Amino acid sequence: MAGLVVMLCLGTIYSWSLFTRPLAAAFQWTNLEVSMVFAASIFALGTGAVVGGRLQDRVDPRVVAICGVGLWALGNLLAGLGTARLGYGWLVVTYGLIGGFGNGIAYITPVATVTKWFPEARGMAGGMVVMGFGLGAVVFNTVVANIDGFDLAARHAAVYIAARDAAVRGGVSFDGASLALSQADVSAVLSVFAYAGGVFALLAGSSALLLRNPPAGTGRRPFTSSLRPLRSLPPSEVVRTPQFYLLWTMMFVNVTAGILVISNAIPILSDLTGATPAVSAAVYGGVAVFNGLGRIFWGWISDHIGRGRAYALIFGIQAVVFVAMGSLHSLVGVGLAFAIVLLCYGGGFGTMPSLSADFFGTSYLGMNYGMILTAWGVAGLVGPLLAGFVKDHTGSFVQALLPVAGALCAAVMLPLLTRRPRNAVVDLQTLASRVSQTPAPR
Repeated sequence: MAGLVVMLCLGTIYSWSLFTRPLAAAFQWTNLEVSMVFAASIFALGTGAVVGGRLQDRVDPRVVAICGVGLWALGNLLAGLGTARLGYGWLVVTYGLIGGFGNGIAYITPVATVTKWFPEARGMAGGMVVMGFGLGAVVFNTVVANIDGFDLAARHAAVYIAARDAAVRGGVSFDGASLALSQADVSAVLSVFAYAGGVFALLAGSSALLLRNPPAGTGRRPFTSSLRPLRSLPPSEVVRTPQFYLLWTMMFVNVTAGILVISNAIPILSDLTGATPAVSAAVYGGVAVFNGLGRIFWGWISDHIGRGRAYALIFGIQAVVFVAMGSLHSLVGVGLAFAIVLLCYGGGFGTMPSLSADFFGTSYLGMNYGMILTAWGVAGLVGPLLAGFVKDHTGSFVQALLPVAGALCAAVMLPLLTRRPRNAVVDLQTLASRVSQTPAPR
């Protein structure tokens, strides 16, 4: 439960699409510029996961989680207090780099801790914790969308964006100064960042105090699972295995697909359906729950059919949806497509910690999984920037969907070809010999 609450606060990073239009209209930024803030935060998150993973393998997880949560809260607070005066660079540094780095440090800790506690059900247990990360956007979207000042600012921003997109499609210049948000609108948008920082510090900080590592010796019980016993591989050995790079690539492709949708979910919904920002936010807030549910659903599925088969299904299902999404124009159709993408996107995060533990053991799980999460950071740059670039140059997000579908089709074979490293498997005869030579306890 402590890990779940921490993840709920961290997962609000996926609510970024609430701010894309208001920020663009407030400061006359392009889609690419606004997307770059989110891309910077996800890139910093991937970097922070490596640092957090290394630290939590060596230090009490409470210390690591509190440091990460503190930086995430600080980044939000500073973004809300200083962006109006200090501009775009301030938002990139505070929310993007400081907040994202702290988010990554804190993210890895509950995942690694809980995976160590439940060795016989890693997929289910890890999925339950990371489910909170996906549900964070649901809670945050619901709260923020009901703030009158923010809702009014979002409506004004929709007018600005509609006029700008029409100018882009018509090939004419656009002077948005007359449609830019008022000072009251800007204040309403930025105050959300500031207040959120205080709430995150209180809720996530107090929950992080409850995290504990399991007693020494906790691990998969020998001979009680279909998986053969493992020798935990240190990071120096892991990076020399081809399996590490295959897992990294799997994470990269899955995140690129999902983050493209998440970073611009509300604008994409409005583009495809013509719905107002308020309606689009409500629809996305409803389907965002699938990001959380996918983490526990696919984690549970992977415990039964195997991690590789689960990941192959995740890729294949998304490929079909991305091909079809551009031709959908009803709220129900696009909402269903979003739900499936989010279910599979979350499923990748629900399955990968267990896959890493199955391949490389749990003794260095924090660092090993943290290194895989650098794929999240790189994909966090590629997905949003691809979406922003296509939108700025075509006036629509649709043409960004087919390249992603092609990458997902190509990735289907990756999990089916990946096998556990040979140097990670303990020879059963050697293990039995060692056990027989161990003196009986007095």
